[in-house]
Amino acid sequence: MWSQGDQVLYWADIGRKRVYSCAWPARRHKLLHEGFEVTGLVCHESGGFVVVNSGGVWLWDGEKDRHLIAEEGDGHKCVLNDCVADPGGRVFSGSCFYDPNRDDYPFGCLFRINTDASVQVVDDGIQLSNGLAFSPDDRTLYFADSAARLIYAYDYRQSDGSVSNRRIFVHVPAEEGIPDGLAVDSQGFVWSAQWFGGCIVRYDPDGSVERRVLIPASQTSSLAFGGPDLTDIFVTSASLTDALPLAPHGYDPQVGYVGGKLFHLNLGISGKGEHLARIAAIPGDKQPRGESSPV
Repeated sequence: MWSQGDQVLYWADIGRKRVYSCAWPARRHKLLHEGFEVTGLVCHESGGFVVVNSGGVWLWDGEKDRHLIAEEGDGHKCVLNDCVADPGGRVFSGSCFYDPNRDDYPFGCLFRINTDASVQVVDDGIQLSNGLAFSPDDRTLYFADSAARLIYAYDYRQSDGSVSNRRIFVHVPAEEGIPDGLAVDSQGFVWSAQWFGGCIVRYDPDGSVERRVLIPASQTSSLAFGGPDLTDIFVTSASLTDALPLAPHGYDPQVGYVGGKLFHLNLGISGKGEHLARIAAIPGDKQPRGESSPV
């Protein structure tokens, strides 16, 4: 997650429950916090973050103060993975119950966390929730279902945060990696990190592949635009192999470099700034009671 206001990149190591930051102008990186699971975060306009994880939705100051504000929405448990803020300060996030050892794992939902901290289901039937991003005009929301190998597009209405008209934007072929984290650039092209694919793919607004940028890590997990003019691209990768049944035929995690490093490149293409969350704390916020296993 890139914070344009303070020129800082934030990223999470889910398995080790760590969050890192890098003050980009000075190239100064540090371990920001340890011991709190973060599977997705967005910056809050009043400082700190909205965080999602396997326990729900949290307000976090970036240090020790955190408040659990939601564990469920419309009767569905919030076991959440990845998130994005909308123009109105709401946050969208998808739940994920994917289990490679079960054929009958429950489907997840796409949730909207409103600014009053209420949570609503806006779509369901999702197998493995992942990246979310808005188009430059904020009229389209993109959402990746990794297990289905699909990136969906929704019509989005800013006045009430509603989404509608779900359609398939991209169906990633079986011989490629699976779609993971997402970003959208200033021209409206959608970028998708391919887990198992060792690349980030740029799709034009009609879903056709415009380019493929190879990354020297097969488990490429997400990306974000940053830097002073938003032309720097930061790409995360992961060293812990997961979801192998979804890998393309012949994939071998023992061959080549799997991942674990953060990569940087600049292609001269500008991204777009991310929206800030405006979710208010509510009376009786729940304090931490321990956390579930990572998604």
